[in-house]
Amino acid sequence: MIREKYARLAYHRFPRTTAQYLGHRRVDTTPPEEGLPDFHPPPLPQEDPYCLDNAPPNLGYLVRMQGGILFVYDNKKMLEHQEPHSLPYPDLETYTVDMSHILALITDGPTKTYCHRRLNFLESKFSLHEMLNEMSEFKELKSNPHRDFYNVRKVDTHIHAAACMNQKHLLRFIKHTYQTEPDRTVAEKRGRKITLRQVFDSLHMDPYDLTVDSLDVHAGRQTFHRFDKFNSKYNPVGASELRDLYLKTENYLGGEYFARMVKEVARELEESKYQYSEPRLSIYGRSPEEWPNLARWFIQHKVYSPNMRWIIQVPRIYDIFRAKKLLPSFGKMLENIFLPLFEATINPQDHQELHLFLKYVTGFDSVDDESKHSDHMFSDKSPSPDIWTSEQNPPYSYYLYYMYANIMVLNNLRRERGLSTFLFRPHCGEAGSITHLVSAFLTADNISHGLLLKKSPVLQYLYYLAQIPIAMSPLSNNSLFLEYSKNPLREFLHKGLHVSLSTDDPMQFHYTKEALMEEYAIAAQVWKLSTCDLCEIARNSVLQSGLSHQVQAVMVLPSIPPSLQHMCSGRPLQARHFLGAEISEDNKQGVCHTETQVLEKPGETPEFSRLLFDPFRPLFKRDLL
Repeated sequence: MIREKYARLAYHRFPRTTAQYLGHRRVDTTPPEEGLPDFHPPPLPQEDPYCLDNAPPNLGYLVRMQGGILFVYDNKKMLEHQEPHSLPYPDLETYTVDMSHILALITDGPTKTYCHRRLNFLESKFSLHEMLNEMSEFKELKSNPHRDFYNVRKVDTHIHAAACMNQKHLLRFIKHTYQTEPDRTVAEKRGRKITLRQVFDSLHMDPYDLTVDSLDVHAGRQTFHRFDKFNSKYNPVGASELRDLYLKTENYLGGEYFARMVKEVARELEESKYQYSEPRLSIYGRSPEEWPNLARWFIQHKVYSPNMRWIIQVPRIYDIFRAKKLLPSFGKMLENIFLPLFEATINPQDHQELHLFLKYVTGFDSVDDESKHSDHMFSDKSPSPDIWTSEQNPPYSYYLYYMYANIMVLNNLRRERGLSTFLFRPHCGEAGSITHLVSAFLTADNISHGLLLKKSPVLQYLYYLAQIPIAMSPLSNNSLFLEYSKNPLREFLHKGLHVSLSTDDPMQFHYTKEALMEEYAIAAQVWKLSTCDLCEIARNSVLQSGLSHQVQAVMVLPSIPPSLQHMCSGRPLQARHFLGAEISEDNKQGVCHTETQVLEKPGETPEFSRLLFDPFRPLFKRDLL
């Protein structure tokens, strides 16, 4: 499968079932476990999560960017001879050819008909399973001692740290800081120190009079298809000064207020015991100092929580930075994002804080308004990032390819050093062009949103076969792009796509302290989801997450028979029994098994198979040697 070669080289996940039943098309003896991501296990109770003493030795390798991709060299002589370290480096021409293959596939009439029928068949199979086994599932659920929906593990697989608290939490925190430390210096402007009281005086407001309505951070009808208005909701009472003070990691206080709020959210997760979260922190690429500053914020304020794993989001706003002359080219932005990571991987003794922080980072995200149109069509003729100096923003596919390319090289280098690797988990398919989902199909481990899959039966079927995880946020979509009743989550779940529920931005979309439970509760009521459905979504969230395999092994109990453990998630610890959902899961595994066998039958899907499964096309420059 075209996707498999991209996933393996970047240490992304690929489903065992699909790999097993398509493996006869190539000679491959690589154990599936070798291509899996490697997450750092949580520190033991007696260990200090902020210990800087155990960094591995420096290697002294050199790193240079060429054509938007960082190349690693063993020494200066190798650099002069342009002989990079033995790592896979992607080839743009091959990538664009693969893109064109998938684009041809999704526009082919017979293929669309075939995929549409298979998807309808999958949904009908699930309906039949429900009619036959609903009572058996319910009986199985009741027979599980000490376990119900409230105490199964759930992971919020898509949430932004700057909005991880609800609006009432933010309001209380603002009032508390004003009541306890009004005369504290919190900012400096033109050499003049400014206290918290003076900040609010300049805004002509008294925090005592603030309400959640005057705070105005909640999205509503006015933000529908207005991403610009939604972004303004990150400014409490419309004041960017309060956003900088309370919701940023870099400010006069060193991000102290933001860290305190994040820690309060983490404490609530730890008290709940069964909920986990994967907050996104921003790296913009304006300066290489962003990484050490973020690592210092994390360690100085002791933000680590056993119930949180961190993801770095990169906003696609190069055009704004270029217009302000903060960056000379897109290549410089990529260098600012990835070069510090390579340096911390090669010489961790010189970057101990960043090396430590990266242990708790599990992936990268690409974020912004997908509905923005780009006039540029990405191809192998596109200008390379180092000569992309115009103020025009590169297209979505351009961002994804160069982020994936650098993550792939970085993961191989870190794997070589025995360090944790990173997943690429972009926002994709919320709005905009269907080509976004094609780019993510090749480059991403999993995606957030994925609404546009509903419009392409071929892509939807491919995402099903590859079991690409999709973190869906119906309440977020309801305020921005798609009414709740039209959200395809229930349809995707019943067809067998690997979906989970997530909150996106509790500050904008939720009312209660337990935003993730709010998502589950509303979904269950609107779509009449059974307890088994909810537990399946919760299980999916655990498998999609960046929690270490050791932690997942505890959460997802190994009770499925060995004959069924070649399941559709691609991990060595794949048991899928989770609060009595075994009957449902056995059914879905069997269906997935059958679908891959259907594709193997000669003569039934010749064009589909020929376009999709081409084992002979090389992907990487190393393969061409």
